[in-house]
Amino acid sequence: MGFGREAVAHNEDRASIREAFTSVEDVIECLGVGKVFTETAKNDESDAFSGKNNSEIERKGALVFHSAEVFARNYEEMERKFKVYIYPDGDPKTFYQTPRKLTGKYASEGYFFQNIRESRFRTDVPEEAHLFFIPLSCHKMRGKGTSYENMTIIVQNYVESLARKYPYWNRTLGADHFFVTCHDVGVRATEGFPHLVKNAIRVVCSPSYDVGYIPHKDVALPQVLQPFALPAGGNDIHNRTILGFWAGHRNSRIRVILARLWENDTELSISNNRISRATGELVYQKQFYRTKFCICPGGSQVNSARITDSIHYGCVPVILSDYYDLPFNDVLDWQKFALVLKERDVYNLKDILKSITMEQFTALHTGLVEPVGYENIPFYSRSPHEHMDVGHGFTLINLLLRMQRQKTGLTENKSKMAR
Repeated sequence: MGFGREAVAHNEDRASIREAFTSVEDVIECLGVGKVFTETAKNDESDAFSGKNNSEIERKGALVFHSAEVFARNYEEMERKFKVYIYPDGDPKTFYQTPRKLTGKYASEGYFFQNIRESRFRTDVPEEAHLFFIPLSCHKMRGKGTSYENMTIIVQNYVESLARKYPYWNRTLGADHFFVTCHDVGVRATEGFPHLVKNAIRVVCSPSYDVGYIPHKDVALPQVLQPFALPAGGNDIHNRTILGFWAGHRNSRIRVILARLWENDTELSISNNRISRATGELVYQKQFYRTKFCICPGGSQVNSARITDSIHYGCVPVILSDYYDLPFNDVLDWQKFALVLKERDVYNLKDILKSITMEQFTALHTGLVEPVGYENIPFYSRSPHEHMDVGHGFTLINLLLRMQRQKTGLTENKSKMAR
């Protein structure tokens, strides 16, 4: 089998396209999702919690979800039916199994690997699976000093071996396969293998288009640096006396402009460099506690935990980027707990922040500190056994939505080829 002509996503072979469409369509119809999610934005918020047995997720979910009722209903349906098969092949000393540590830049990736293996969604019977997980983690290879070129070769050989040994990749052209990478090491190692990047769904902690992220196919996973240095912020809006805060490196155009315009402003705390430890213990983290709005400008690195740090410490994130898919945007309404701005808004940044009334700020802040009981962050968990575990549960439900979009695309291709 392998990665010949039949394994390319945009293959013109009608039989392969028809098989891929049927498989993806069956997944969506079996789970009953997709249609109800597309109606999420149409739902009236006032009707979202009219039932008598609404759960905590539905009541508090109004603070962060497009529709908590729709989300809860679909998540429960997914819990009953959805299954993921994890390919067992691979050398565990090289890249298979959990990344070698669950802290720092690899925490999000590591916890996903760990949780999915212990998850209720996992199946050892591939015929039951709706999605297939390719357990690629380049962390161990990088630790051994393996070059990016050799990493790409190892990754390619591994995935090609799966396509030869199992029928599942070629059955759907990879449309129901996914892999996870949350560091530039993994991104660089896999981007040299176009069949993998273009065909499979990539779950990545870099939802910026300039690193090869493909909107409507890939899934954004939030970068979380665990453990957090300090406890989560709470209902402390009166202690937040600084209007806006950012400290970092000028490694992108928007960051250069941000620092040049505002680093000498008296109401905004903007620093061209990350706050040095020499200035005091945990000064950088403590600044989040004192600030109303934390600026999150796009950068050049794959990993950036600034957004999740802001949410954890109760500082309303201000997303300043033109090309950035926010994590779990299909189910989370970021407008309820963050400001999402265009890069051109940097020139009027202070006026925009000062125009936010106390009532509006309080509503945004409440969306951070009282979302669904996940210690201020509505999308991570260290345990796969919690109901509505967001560590991988949110990721999986967003993967289903990506499959729904691929189904739509395949339908269009099928219609064109039938003409």
